[in-house]
Formats: sequence, C-alpha cells, structure tokens
Amino acid sequence: MDLVIVESPTKANTISRYLGKDYQVMASMGHIRDLPRTVLGVDIENNFEPKYQILPKKRKSIKELKDVLKSADNVILATDEDREGEAISWHLSAALKLKDYQRIVFHEITKKAIEQALKNPRKIDMRLVDAQQARRILDRLVGYKLSPFLWKKIAKRLSAGRVQSVAVRLIVDREREIEKFKPEEFWTLDAEFKEKLKARLLKTEIKNKAEADKILEDLENAEYKVIDLKEKETRRNPLPPLTTSTMQQDAARRLHYSAKQTMMLAQKLYEKGYITYHRTDSLNLSEDFLSQVQKFIEPNYLEIKKYKAKKGAQEAHEAIRPTKISRKIDDKLYDLIWQRAIASQMKPAILDSVSVDMRARLPVGMASNYIFRANGQQIKFDGFLKIYPMLISENLLPKLLISQILRLLKLIPEQHFTQPLARYSEASLIKALEKEGIGRPSTYAPIISTIQDRGYVRKFKGRFYPQEVGIMVNDLLVEHFPKIVDVGFTANMEEDLDKIAAGQKEWVPIIREFYEPFAKNLELKYEAVKKFVEQTSEKCPECGQPMVVRMSRFGKFLGCSGFPKCRFTKPIKYPLPNSDKPEPLLN
Repeated sequence: MDLVIVESPTKANTISRYLGKDYQVMASMGHIRDLPRTVLGVDIENNFEPKYQILPKKRKSIKELKDVLKSADNVILATDEDREGEAISWHLSAALKLKDYQRIVFHEITKKAIEQALKNPRKIDMRLVDAQQARRILDRLVGYKLSPFLWKKIAKRLSAGRVQSVAVRLIVDREREIEKFKPEEFWTLDAEFKEKLKARLLKTEIKNKAEADKILEDLENAEYKVIDLKEKETRRNPLPPLTTSTMQQDAARRLHYSAKQTMMLAQKLYEKGYITYHRTDSLNLSEDFLSQVQKFIEPNYLEIKKYKAKKGAQEAHEAIRPTKISRKIDDKLYDLIWQRAIASQMKPAILDSVSVDMRARLPVGMASNYIFRANGQQIKFDGFLKIYPMLISENLLPKLLISQILRLLKLIPEQHFTQPLARYSEASLIKALEKEGIGRPSTYAPIISTIQDRGYVRKFKGRFYPQEVGIMVNDLLVEHFPKIVDVGFTANMEEDLDKIAAGQKEWVPIIREFYEPFAKNLELKYEAVKKFVEQTSEKCPECGQPMVVRMSRFGKFLGCSGFPKCRFTKPIKYPLPNSDKPEPLLN
C-alpha cells in the first residue's frame, strides 16, 4: 500500500475516487510546522536559520500519519504545486523523517492528471521551498521587530507587515488625494431632435451657468444641418482566461464577493476536481482543454488563441479553467470561470458604429462654431458575448443624409462637477497591487483581510477608508521606515523572491541585505521618536491631573496623565458621520 498525503480532507476524498485499493490518501490539514508564535524563531546570528516547531493543533495529524507510515510501502507527497504546497511537503518530510518519498504535482484533480503525475514523480524542489522560507522569514523579521516599536511609540497591540503596510499606504494616499481635490464646475449641452436623435455639443468648454445661458441665447432660432456621417465596423475582443487576481476582481464586480470569499469558494471547487489550480498568474490553457473547446464551440464562433502573461508569470502553470468543459454545476463562481475560459477561445464581437456631426447654423451675421455629435452602435455579430455577456449599450441611430436639416425638440443644459479618483474597492486595490508588483496570487486575499482585521482600514459601501490608527501607523512608517512602505522597494523584493524560486539567487544574502540596515535604523528610531501624546486643558475628574490624548488600536481616547497610578479614561466623541463616510471606531 502507498500512502498519499495532501493538505485537506476534501482533496483527499476527490483523489481517492481516482486511485485503487493500493493507495491510502490522508490529509495533513495544511501546514504542520511553522515558526513559534511567542518568540522571533529566527537565528539572526546563524544565517537567519528558522526554528520551526510542530504546530500544537497538528500533533494529532502527525501521529496518525506516522501510524499509517509504519505499514506503507511508499510515501507520495501530493500537496499543491505552488511555493506553499512545496513547503508543506518539505515540512512533512522533515516531521515524518522521510528517507525516501515521491513528490507529485498536478494542475487539476482528474483521473488523467493524477495518473500522469504518478508516472512522473520527482523530489522536493528546494528552490520553491527557499522562496517560501525567505518570504516567511522576511515577514517575521518585520512583524516581530517593528510591532514592539509601534507598541512603545503609538499604542499596544498594533502590528506592522511588510506587504500589508504598502496596501495601507495606497489607501491612505488615495484618501489624501480625495481630501485635497477641489471640484470644478462644468456644463454640458445636449440637443434632442424629432428624428429620435440626441446629440452633445463638442469642443466647447462651458464653465458655468452664465456661459451656458450665452450659448443657449446664441442657438435661439438656429438650424441644425448634418455635415458629417461616419460608419465604421469595430471589434470587441474577448478577455483572457482568469488568473487569481482577475478572478478576484471579476468576482468582486459581478458577484460582489470579497477576495477572501472568492478564494475559499475556489479552493472547494479545485479540491472537488471542478477547476484547475486557482493560485496562478499564467494565461496558458492545456492542449487537452483546447481540444475540448474545439468540440464544444460552434465552428463559426471558434477562434483558438494563446494569451501572453505578464513578465515573470509561471508559464508552466495554467490559467483557471473548468476541468471538464461539458460539466455545469449550480455555482456562480464556477459559472464565471467557465464563461471566461470558453469565451477566451471565441471570435471577437463585431459592432457597427455610427457617428453623426451636425452644425448649428445661426442667423445671418453670426459665426457658428457649434458642432453637435451623436454616436450609436449595434451588435452585428455577438461572438464571445454569446457566452460572456458584457455591458454594451446598443443605440441605433436613424438613417440620415449629409445636408439633412434636423428638427430640434429642445436643448438640455446640465451642470456637472469634476470628481476625484474613487476610493479603492477590493477589485481596484487588487488591480493596483498587481500592477505595482506587490504580493503574488496567493497573497491578495490575506493582505486585504489583515489590514481590516487590524483596524487600519474599514470597508464601507464597498470602498476602503483609512482609520485614524491606520493613518498614524502609516505616517510613522513613511517618515521613519520609508523602505518598508515604499512601493518600488517592496516590488523589487517580490522579484528577488521570484528569482530565488527560479534558482537565480540565494535567499540568505537577500535577507541579510534587507535586515542589517533595517535593524540599525530601528535601533536609532527607538531613541529619536517620541511616544504619541497630545496635551489638553481638560482635568481628570478622579485625581485632577491633566488629561491627554492617547492612541489605542481603535483610535484616539482621553486618558489621565497620571497613568498608571490613575487609570481614568474616556472615549473621544466623534460627530456623526455624513452619508458617504463610515462611522469612526470608538475606544
């Protein structure tokens, strides 16, 4: 009997269906070893050697695995194919003291994929393990060294994260852009005609109502003549199949799922064998899947394509797709994945676009530069839209002729104000992180969850707002530890981790290059940075000493300056928020 070890019971059950009685499949229940929770767990003086220990909750799993191991002929480690999965297999081999084992990987949990993987076993890829270890150690060094500094200078129970702090900075910077933004007034002018046509005035900047009224006065008794008519066929190309980040973005926009919810649902779909591995930045599709597509899509809609992923993507992996194209299940996320994968191999949608320009001819003696334009489009061939609907507003214009005189019904002036950039949603934050090279497919959901759990940001009506404590922590890090929250520096670190995974760099020098200047700066800042306290004129009702403003992880509060002898505190009462901002957290 061969023992096959995977991460979860669901994955174990699915794999068991495809293996015979000669195999026993068991779950490790995720990571079985990690750095200790209460101490640093990294030997800085000895090349940053990590001090791993068996997780208390996993001791039972280890015992059960060891018991079965005694009678097993072979051990097969079948954890996920990414860095985390490789590290889990490595930790299992160490905890179980495996002298001989086989490591197999597959992109999908199907009979064919598993049989193929069993024919091609390998050993654990230490390049992937080292990349995972480097990330874990970097995050531990930042968190365990910088968090006590925040406790001392701002408030207890705060924490800093290497990647999460950059995400908070993006949100804080966006909020400050919004606060600085000064809206500017502008007007538009539309003309509505009896020919069932609506057009907008072009190339004329209308700054206020007075200017709008002047144009309306000029256009009184004007005649509207068609001067240009353009018809053009345009194409709308299908989107590529989903990667981790685009799946999270699409699920947020279309299904209103959080990144965390999306990844949990995708994990279940993968473990049940419905979709391929869901932590990927590749746009590749297997030849087997493309063969299924060619049989499924009608010939006049089929157009096989290969998409190019961004630089550094793991091209050996696949995009997220259904394992079996003919399978349909009652699951919204599965439907989204199914639609995108199939639509990516379909022909573009063809649109008929029409543009009509008309000049307002003014009374004799008045020069006219007033040009109105109407645009319309109609779907000529739906192409990929047949599978993957997108918002395309069809607006069919009436048949018109050059020099035709149009009959005006009314002119519609409308006031507008310029708008600032929108606050980040989950979808736009993930897009920004990916664009800047911050984090990787498996990290977006944990980043977003962490910054909310810490109280640094809040989500309100689908948008992220920085909280007072988040702004304070961000500002301290920006001023005193600029590299920690620098987008470029963090992106370069991610590239270094990718190079470790590719065997192009060693992990210890990268950690040392980061840590030594960081540690020296931290030591200096303990002396240079003063603890946050704001003086007030208010007196403590219990001892009469001055009250001061202090900070907790929930925000500012009033406390007696005689602390710890006098422990009197009271919350700061905030005014009620307006409708477009969340209520602040109160201590």
